[in-house]
Amino acid sequence: MSSPREFVLTLSCRDTKGIVYAVSGLLYEAGCNIVDSQQFGDVLNADSSGLFFMRVHFEAPEALSGCDALLALMAPLRKKFDMDTQVYALARKPRLLLMVSQHGHCLNDLLFRCDTGQMPAQVVGVVSNHPDFADLCALHGVPFHHLPLKAGAAPADKRAQELQVEKLVEELHVDLVVLARYMQILSPEFCAFLKGRALNIHHSFLPGFKGAKPYFQAHARGVKQIGATAHYVTPELDEGPIIEQDVERVDHALSPEDFTAVGRDIESVVLARAVRWHVEHRVLLNGHKTVVFR
Repeated sequence: MSSPREFVLTLSCRDTKGIVYAVSGLLYEAGCNIVDSQQFGDVLNADSSGLFFMRVHFEAPEALSGCDALLALMAPLRKKFDMDTQVYALARKPRLLLMVSQHGHCLNDLLFRCDTGQMPAQVVGVVSNHPDFADLCALHGVPFHHLPLKAGAAPADKRAQELQVEKLVEELHVDLVVLARYMQILSPEFCAFLKGRALNIHHSFLPGFKGAKPYFQAHARGVKQIGATAHYVTPELDEGPIIEQDVERVDHALSPEDFTAVGRDIESVVLARAVRWHVEHRVLLNGHKTVVFR
């Protein structure tokens, strides 16, 4: 459990000399103790941004033990280096809203990790277009919101359902929406509403093996590796900035059902890593990519 005086500072700006010195010096002069510091400079070329990224975990003196006071402290550097800065209190657990359809492996995994303290976050609700996991959520003491959508629902009906989710996000003060195998295509409006605060998980066969039963399709083609990708949600379906990926080898001896089981395990682990790194403020957006300070 983090103390009320522990904070994380994240920043990005154009890469130039003296940033680390200026940040660490400012924190030192203010009486802060740096616990951990990581930085990355994306060297400018045709395929990079030329930006500098930094994450600092520090303890603040009692007089500065608030995010507003610490942001005010950073104001001179923010102006000098034209920085984008954020300060987070580690004592506050980020609030998660999970969305799921009819495959519950990622949902079950995240509920368990949050319940047992393995994930430094709080699940404040679960939304589903199916009623299947109401009992599971009740077991964990998490409110379950069944917002049904008929197969082939009209765009207007889907948008109306999304507006109900947006209302929940605002009412529950949600920090992060996690699509834990939520099998609906989101509208551009919903993606814009959730920009930078929604994660998704999918198998890494894409753009191959689209549609139903992708692991059965992979088995039929003799695939030797199964993987999963966790990424931020954008209007470009399954193409948002990637946070984490992993793979597992498979072979001819496994059945299609075995392929599916392996895939579900990888999806659960990869999504959990991505959620953890996001709620620990380790992920910074770098255009269409991410910088992940592990």
